[in-house]
Amino acid sequence: MPIEFTHVPGKPANGSFFYDFAETATKLSLIEDAGFRKLVVDDPAGLLANMDIAAQTLDRTGSLEVVLTHWAGVIEPTVAARQLASLDRRGGGRLSLRMLSEPLEDSDAEARPGGHGVVWQRIDEYLVLLKRLWSNDRPFDHEGAFYSVRSGFVPRKGPHGADLVIRLGGQSGTSLKVAGKHADVFELAAGSPDEVRQLMERARSAAAEHGRGGRLRFALPVRIHPDGWTGASDHKAVEIVGPPARLALALLPYAALGVEEFMIGGIDRLGEIARIGRETIALIANSLARRETEVPQPGAFASHPFAQRCAS
Repeated sequence: MPIEFTHVPGKPANGSFFYDFAETATKLSLIEDAGFRKLVVDDPAGLLANMDIAAQTLDRTGSLEVVLTHWAGVIEPTVAARQLASLDRRGGGRLSLRMLSEPLEDSDAEARPGGHGVVWQRIDEYLVLLKRLWSNDRPFDHEGAFYSVRSGFVPRKGPHGADLVIRLGGQSGTSLKVAGKHADVFELAAGSPDEVRQLMERARSAAAEHGRGGRLRFALPVRIHPDGWTGASDHKAVEIVGPPARLALALLPYAALGVEEFMIGGIDRLGEIARIGRETIALIANSLARRETEVPQPGAFASHPFAQRCAS
């Protein structure tokens, strides 16, 4: 089972990981060499800045995939569809779209006018329009609850067309319904192995309603404390104290559940990036490769003492 690692840049005091792109280019090269497959672009400057940063990142890397953070309601779907198709072409198919419930987290959406359900209804309509614009061979009109489109058409489609990878998350029933309909990658909330397993089951069930249960891949966020090499979530009880090798051992139970991607945040310094690649990424890859050649034993990952600590 191949495991992918995604680098999630932090938001330092100067406001952006991408503040000095000459310096960033050095980090991007190291991130790529360290074994990270993807990079999340989620800059404090907002959506339009994200698109510009994504373009520069695609230009300055050869294999790194860009996970572009995006929100419905900021720009019109026809404009977004053209810009995203252009970025997809520019990167030779190395773009995926990470849809958030507006600039707020899913749990905060209740505070928005119209409430949580309205936010996700708009995301649903927005994604339907993007996919239609990426695949139609003639202009179309659309009149919906949130968007009105006249003669919608994107003449130059991206390499993925309507199959551009869509990433969604959430824990509410409403968000899971939209994710089940559209998500190729589901970004899990950090938690114990049992909590993560339960959310995976809910997400698969939602996707199965659209005949997509077998298509869904899972990504898990992992936060590393830069000083103590501590893996922790913002709101859950997962905590791994120790060097990167120990972090690798603690992540193996999640890989056994079917998590195929770890989104690593909290490591922005060059030495930290190199160390994670040299120790954590390499150890997990080697451990999984060895296990694929062995006869699997039920509960083998979960019986590991670090796994038990994570679940406690």
